[in-house]
Amino acid sequence: MPFVRIDTLGTDPARLDALGRAVQDALVETLGVPPDDRFQVLTGHDGATSTLRHGDHLGLCKDDSVVFVAITMRSGRSPERKRALYRRIAELVHERTGTAPRNVLVSVTENTCIDWSFGDGEAQYAPADGEPAGALP
Repeated sequence: MPFVRIDTLGTDPARLDALGRAVQDALVETLGVPPDDRFQVLTGHDGATSTLRHGDHLGLCKDDSVVFVAITMRSGRSPERKRALYRRIAELVHERTGTAPRNVLVSVTENTCIDWSFGDGEAQYAPADGEPAGALP
Protein backbone atom coordinates (compact mmCIF):
# COMPACT_ATOMS: atom_id res chain seq x y z
CA MET A 1 0.00 0.00 0.00
CA PRO A 2 2.19 2.83 -1.17
CA PHE A 3 1.25 6.40 -0.37
CA VAL A 4 1.88 8.65 -3.36
CA ARG A 5 2.15 12.40 -3.62
CA ILE A 6 2.29 13.98 -7.07
CA ASP A 7 3.07 17.65 -7.55
CA THR A 8 3.11 19.46 -10.89
CA LEU A 9 2.68 22.91 -12.34
CA GLY A 10 -0.79 23.49 -13.74
CA THR A 11 -4.14 22.67 -12.23
CA ASP A 12 -5.79 20.81 -15.11
CA PRO A 13 -7.89 18.07 -13.43
CA ALA A 14 -7.59 15.74 -16.45
CA ARG A 15 -3.77 15.90 -16.37
CA LEU A 16 -3.69 15.36 -12.61
CA ASP A 17 -5.94 12.31 -12.99
CA ALA A 18 -3.80 10.93 -15.83
CA LEU A 19 -0.66 11.36 -13.71
CA GLY A 20 -2.27 9.56 -10.78
CA ARG A 21 -3.47 6.70 -12.97
CA ALA A 22 -0.05 6.38 -14.64
CA VAL A 23 1.76 6.07 -11.30
CA GLN A 24 -0.82 3.63 -9.93
CA ASP A 25 -0.65 1.45 -13.05
CA ALA A 26 3.17 1.40 -12.83
CA LEU A 27 2.99 0.33 -9.17
CA VAL A 28 0.58 -2.48 -10.06
CA GLU A 29 2.64 -3.65 -13.05
CA THR A 30 6.12 -3.53 -11.53
CA LEU A 31 5.61 -4.11 -7.80
CA GLY A 32 2.39 -6.12 -7.76
CA VAL A 33 0.51 -3.54 -5.71
CA PRO A 34 -3.21 -4.41 -5.63
CA PRO A 35 -5.11 -2.14 -8.05
CA ASP A 36 -7.48 -0.94 -5.32
CA ASP A 37 -4.62 0.15 -3.03
CA ARG A 38 -4.65 3.68 -4.39
CA PHE A 39 -3.74 6.33 -1.85
CA GLN A 40 -2.66 9.53 -3.59
CA VAL A 41 -2.46 13.27 -3.08
CA LEU A 42 -2.49 15.05 -6.44
CA THR A 43 -1.53 18.71 -6.33
CA GLY A 44 -1.46 21.13 -9.25
CA HIS A 45 0.42 24.32 -8.49
CA ASP A 46 -0.77 27.47 -10.25
CA GLY A 47 2.63 29.14 -10.40
CA ALA A 48 1.42 32.18 -8.47
CA THR A 49 0.10 31.21 -5.04
CA SER A 50 2.05 27.93 -5.12
CA THR A 51 4.78 26.75 -7.42
CA LEU A 52 7.60 24.25 -7.94
CA ARG A 53 11.29 24.89 -8.29
CA HIS A 54 13.56 22.72 -10.39
CA GLY A 55 17.10 22.75 -11.70
CA ASP A 56 19.07 20.89 -14.32
CA HIS A 57 20.62 18.34 -11.97
CA LEU A 58 22.71 15.59 -13.65
CA GLY A 59 22.26 17.30 -17.01
CA LEU A 60 18.52 16.57 -17.09
CA CYS A 61 17.09 19.89 -18.18
CA LYS A 62 13.61 20.28 -16.74
CA ASP A 63 10.89 22.67 -17.86
CA ASP A 64 7.54 23.77 -16.50
CA SER A 65 5.90 20.42 -17.27
CA VAL A 66 7.99 18.90 -14.44
CA VAL A 67 6.31 16.26 -12.27
CA PHE A 68 7.50 15.34 -8.76
CA VAL A 69 6.40 11.88 -7.59
CA ALA A 70 7.07 10.97 -3.95
CA ILE A 71 6.27 7.37 -2.99
CA THR A 72 6.29 6.12 0.59
CA MET A 73 6.15 2.33 0.90
CA ARG A 74 7.25 -0.54 3.06
CA SER A 75 10.82 -1.68 2.50
CA GLY A 76 11.72 -4.93 0.81
CA ARG A 77 11.70 -4.33 -2.96
CA SER A 78 14.86 -5.09 -4.90
CA PRO A 79 16.83 -2.41 -6.77
CA GLU A 80 15.79 -4.08 -10.05
CA ARG A 81 12.09 -3.72 -9.24
CA LYS A 82 12.57 -0.09 -8.23
CA ARG A 83 14.40 0.65 -11.49
CA ALA A 84 11.55 -1.01 -13.40
CA LEU A 85 9.09 1.16 -11.45
CA TYR A 86 10.95 4.39 -12.33
CA ARG A 87 11.10 3.43 -16.02
CA ARG A 88 7.42 2.47 -16.16
CA ILE A 89 6.27 5.66 -14.42
CA ALA A 90 8.24 7.78 -16.91
CA GLU A 91 6.85 5.76 -19.86
CA LEU A 92 3.23 5.93 -18.73
CA VAL A 93 3.38 9.61 -17.81
CA HIS A 94 4.83 10.34 -21.25
CA GLU A 95 2.18 8.21 -23.03
CA ARG A 96 -0.75 9.69 -21.13
CA THR A 97 0.24 13.34 -20.71
CA GLY A 98 3.01 14.00 -23.23
CA THR A 99 5.39 14.93 -20.41
CA ALA A 100 8.99 14.23 -21.42
CA PRO A 101 10.54 11.44 -19.30
CA ARG A 102 13.37 13.84 -18.29
CA ASN A 103 10.69 15.91 -16.49
CA VAL A 104 9.58 13.04 -14.22
CA LEU A 105 11.38 13.01 -10.88
CA VAL A 106 10.57 10.02 -8.63
CA SER A 107 11.62 9.62 -5.01
CA VAL A 108 10.97 6.51 -2.90
CA THR A 109 10.99 6.54 0.89
CA GLU A 110 10.79 3.20 2.64
CA ASN A 111 9.63 2.31 6.11
CA THR A 112 8.47 -0.71 8.12
CA CYS A 113 5.15 -2.24 9.12
CA ILE A 114 4.85 -0.28 12.37
CA ASP A 115 5.00 2.99 10.42
CA TRP A 116 1.46 2.66 8.99
CA SER A 117 -2.01 3.24 10.40
CA PHE A 118 -4.93 2.98 8.00
CA GLY A 119 -7.45 4.25 10.51
CA ASP A 120 -9.01 3.57 13.90
CA GLY A 121 -5.71 4.45 15.58
CA GLU A 122 -4.31 0.99 14.88
CA ALA A 123 -1.15 -0.28 13.19
CA GLN A 124 -2.85 -2.83 10.93
CA TYR A 125 0.44 -4.05 9.37
CA ALA A 126 2.10 -4.45 12.78
CA PRO A 127 -0.09 -6.87 14.72
CA ALA A 128 0.31 -7.72 18.39
CA ASP A 129 3.08 -10.12 19.39
CA GLY A 130 2.71 -13.60 17.94
CA GLU A 131 0.50 -12.60 15.00
CA PRO A 132 1.91 -12.61 11.45
CA ALA A 133 2.57 -9.25 9.81
CA GLY A 134 1.07 -8.35 6.45
CA ALA A 135 3.14 -9.53 3.48
CA LEU A 136 4.28 -7.31 0.65
CA PRO A 137 2.37 -7.81 -2.58
